[in-house]
Amino acid sequence: MKRTDQPSSSVPRWLAKPGRYSLAVSLLLAGIAIIGAMALAVTGVPAMMTIAPALAATTNTSLPVVGNYTALRAILERAQAEQEAVMEDAGLIRGSMPKMAIAQKADMPVMAPAAEVAPSSAYSTTNIQVAGVDEADIVKTDGQYIYQVNRQRLLILKAAPSDAMVVTAQLTYDERAMRPQEIYINGNCLVVIGQQENLEPDYDPVPYEDRASEKLHPIMPAWQRTVKTIVYDIGDRSRPQVVREFSLTGDYVSSRRVGDDLYLVANRYLGFGLPEKEDPALYPQYRDTATADAVQTILPGDIRYFPDFRTPNYLIVAGLKLNALQEKAQVQAYLGSGENIYASPQHLYVAVTGYTKPVYDLAPRIAMPPFWGGLTYPEKTRLYRFNLAQGAANFGGQTGEVPGRILNQYSMDEQGDHLRIATTQGNHWGRGEPSSSNNLYVLDRDLKVQGKIEGIAPGEQIYSVRFMGHRAYMVTFKKVDPLFVIDLQEPTQPKILGALKIPGYSDYLHPYDENHIIGFGKDTIEMAVENDPFRAEQTRAFYQGLKIALFDVTDVTHPVEKFVEKIGDRGTDSELLRNPKALLFDRERRLLALPVALYQLPATKQEEPSPWPAYGEFAYQGLYVYQLDRDAGFRLRGRITHLDDQEMLKMGNPSMGMNGDSYVQRALYIGDTLYTLSLSQMQAHDLNRLEKRGSLSLSN
Repeated sequence: MKRTDQPSSSVPRWLAKPGRYSLAVSLLLAGIAIIGAMALAVTGVPAMMTIAPALAATTNTSLPVVGNYTALRAILERAQAEQEAVMEDAGLIRGSMPKMAIAQKADMPVMAPAAEVAPSSAYSTTNIQVAGVDEADIVKTDGQYIYQVNRQRLLILKAAPSDAMVVTAQLTYDERAMRPQEIYINGNCLVVIGQQENLEPDYDPVPYEDRASEKLHPIMPAWQRTVKTIVYDIGDRSRPQVVREFSLTGDYVSSRRVGDDLYLVANRYLGFGLPEKEDPALYPQYRDTATADAVQTILPGDIRYFPDFRTPNYLIVAGLKLNALQEKAQVQAYLGSGENIYASPQHLYVAVTGYTKPVYDLAPRIAMPPFWGGLTYPEKTRLYRFNLAQGAANFGGQTGEVPGRILNQYSMDEQGDHLRIATTQGNHWGRGEPSSSNNLYVLDRDLKVQGKIEGIAPGEQIYSVRFMGHRAYMVTFKKVDPLFVIDLQEPTQPKILGALKIPGYSDYLHPYDENHIIGFGKDTIEMAVENDPFRAEQTRAFYQGLKIALFDVTDVTHPVEKFVEKIGDRGTDSELLRNPKALLFDRERRLLALPVALYQLPATKQEEPSPWPAYGEFAYQGLYVYQLDRDAGFRLRGRITHLDDQEMLKMGNPSMGMNGDSYVQRALYIGDTLYTLSLSQMQAHDLNRLEKRGSLSLSN
């Protein structure tokens, strides 16, 4: 998310990053009835194909089937033609001029709640969004052992006794075969999820057309990537045994574990301009050692498509039963894509951003060409809901659409029969109409808009959202941080109860209790700016160090920033701002801890006059451990680092965002011991006094 003190461009995001899945401006299909008829034709199958088991006849019957290779090419050609039409409207194809359109307001949908605060237990767990829905992470514990993804290794660490910690087992992966990314622990079952990049393309690429052509060039196919899942039996922690391997062609989107069931979501990029000759590599493929070692191919007769899909891509959803590893995986493929997912114990929602036809802003702008100055591409978020049950994720036939784009998975939440969703519409750097604004929608069980609030904080964008029961908390930002408290008790009539405007912003909101919420983000200062050709404002906000705030929303009409803790100067950062799994919080223990890379301004820099706030110099990296009480606020109990004096000297002044092997990544507790983990070591400290109990080297 760009901050207001970073240069902004008016170039649409899809054009600035043409390789992303959101490349397509709009892929609206026409002639569905004709293509649907074509889809019923029987396809010829090359002899070398291994046909995947047919999908259940009762699954996804609400979606049309692709049918055969001819139909697949026709569907993609129509999608490409629609994209070209949108680009022509935008004046991106040579010889055409932008077509002006008047922005019209559209009906919009609503959003859902957040996870309960887990009670104190014998050991900490991963910070998750929804109670009962586990999320993968780089570190897990079962209360006795700690499991860590450590570059190309998976380490099983005996944590107790803390003065005699030991590496119980080490699994090393060939980088060409798999890059481990995340793990799950389910009893004596260890699940490792990673990505493999092959050196050959998926299929022979279609050559680019003549550069002088005014038509859209076919997109080169992506290099083949594979999502790999390895399941180990860790009944003997010193000798993990592989009991199952499962892989999908594509890119890993995300996963969730509900009880003993694991659900995986992947994107497999296809591209426009398919070759005339059919190739099995053009179809989704998977391998499941529970049924066969051979690669299984999902043929067009078992591939369904969303009539409004936007990108030339397969969305692949798979489910595995971790308590019945001999059963085959449930794998389904769709023409479509996913960017963010949200899961409740009963449903999986896949969200993807698309674009409507461009709108030309008639408001005065700086002297630049029309495309750069006033043409915008209204975004919309499409939603698909899958039913989760017994290791299968079946599309339930519900699709929905809301204007704008979501920030991340926390922008969505389910409560009862309703999905709540928050979006940002437009660009916060724009002037006049259309500029940015923010919305909240409540969708019914059919994903139709039942209630909405639009136009929240014009000119700003969402930086964080959290749903808690019948309330939503939304932070927007441009120069100040408005915290909005939104009532969702009546789904058809959501309303803003109160708002608080303060300096800074929160990138992540975490529940404390029913009437308090914690915000993690950055402090800011507002300064005058002269001669900025890209902005009309005379002042801009510049982010400073970290800021942690406890908000009291007991009086919903007048929320209060009750306590504030500020850390470091400009440049200070924490992984928590991008990945909430880096947070360790236990309300009952009054424990709050997060990794911090501290940057501080030396006295000489503080005295130097400058039109811009100066960045600090690297001073520290480690875990900040706080005691948090709703009546007393934040109290820093201590800091834990894995950097010794020599390493600190070697660090010099690393660039912001740089991570060293000794940077603390995660913290967790088991009993009365606090453990911190970096790539180089694990340390154990007394949870009450923070006295060091032991350390374990994790270096090769």
